[in-house]
Amino acid sequence: MSCQSHNATAPSPAIAPGCGDLDTSAIAAAIGSRGIDSRISTLIPGFDAPFFQAGLAGYSDAAMRLVARRHGCPMCVTEALLDRTLLAGGRGFDKADLGDLHDNVPGGPDDHPLCVQIMGSEPREMAAAAVKLIEQRQRSDREYRLLALTNDEPSSRPIQHLRDPGGRQVGPWPPSDGFSDEERRFAAAMEMTARRPGGTAGFQCIDVNLACPVKKIEKKARGGHWLAEPRGAIAILEAVREAVPKEIPCTVKLRRSFDDTPEMAENFERIFASLSSIGYAWATVHARTVQQKYIGPSRWDFLRDLVRRYPNNIIFGSGDVWSVHEIFRMIHYTGVHAVSVARGCIGNPWIFRQAREMMAGRLPSSPTIAEQRAAMLMHFDISLAVTRRFRHGEEATSRMMRKFGIKFAQHHPKGDEIRKRMIDVSSAEAWRGILDEYYGA
Repeated sequence: MSCQSHNATAPSPAIAPGCGDLDTSAIAAAIGSRGIDSRISTLIPGFDAPFFQAGLAGYSDAAMRLVARRHGCPMCVTEALLDRTLLAGGRGFDKADLGDLHDNVPGGPDDHPLCVQIMGSEPREMAAAAVKLIEQRQRSDREYRLLALTNDEPSSRPIQHLRDPGGRQVGPWPPSDGFSDEERRFAAAMEMTARRPGGTAGFQCIDVNLACPVKKIEKKARGGHWLAEPRGAIAILEAVREAVPKEIPCTVKLRRSFDDTPEMAENFERIFASLSSIGYAWATVHARTVQQKYIGPSRWDFLRDLVRRYPNNIIFGSGDVWSVHEIFRMIHYTGVHAVSVARGCIGNPWIFRQAREMMAGRLPSSPTIAEQRAAMLMHFDISLAVTRRFRHGEEATSRMMRKFGIKFAQHHPKGDEIRKRMIDVSSAEAWRGILDEYYGA
């Protein structure tokens, strides 16, 4: 899952007949013995277990990722970042349409391997955004905008005023600074292929989002809406793969269909069947439709049939993974190569530790009160370190931590009481006060 939604049903089982009686301990131990598919760990060194943290809008920032990694998560995906906001430059590189990009730029070695997810409406703009992310701004913002330039006349492209999540204007797209005729001629000849920066500071993977059930913009598809327009989806996939260096894997996140009509099922099949020939390393398939959003059960039986139809493809699964046991149920029932853990890991980084324990033949251990306190303090401190450079950073961090605190509370014997208290947190003092009262000083 790459986009969070307020329109979601409570955790419930997926559609997977006969799955409930599986012995997850035995399944996990067997997986631990054979290990992850070697193709995956070869493409992304460090991706050594068959699960990872999904990109979650408003959640999977640097703090959440680092806490997950310190509890055994082998790989993380950023929030979905909008191509046009990335290309707008300036604040556009710090703020993305669906999240805070400054929390999603790869930092130190602790936040690797890291896959960056992008979403957009135009093939060339998506490719230019991918180049900018891989290069980590080796060129000027203007040059990246030139890479995205098409032969369209400016008047034929409607102006969109991009805003960050707080409502502040990033700037217009296409940019209003104007290009000369000479620059427009030069744009057609500019090299699109990314130059990878030295060292390990960059992203290890580019993930194209064809899953998020966002609204259309100016009648243009993006996210999951591309599943209704396979020609455009394939054009984006081809443009991004061509622009990204061959040694960097490109992957795709998509849903099982736009809706449940036969026409949309054929569209999915057309897109999915093209992935291998285009050069995509794997696909993560969310087992709900776009129209479902996050309402109703996902269909693991669809994932199972997809794996059987494409035995040579690397396929990851997503949807209704609420506990460590679902990770191994999904792998065994569907045959997917790895599981994307999304809402099930919010406030629950221990799901990754538990998965590794089960793969080692041990029982999954629940977090102690002391471990819960340590993880919550760690999460707050990392978040504060990221936001401290912003005005009112402590207050913003404290307010942001409410949504995590509410989820962390599910592990505590007095969870309902803690959730009610978390709603009013607006300062570091209030946050630590709740921890001292319920989790011990």
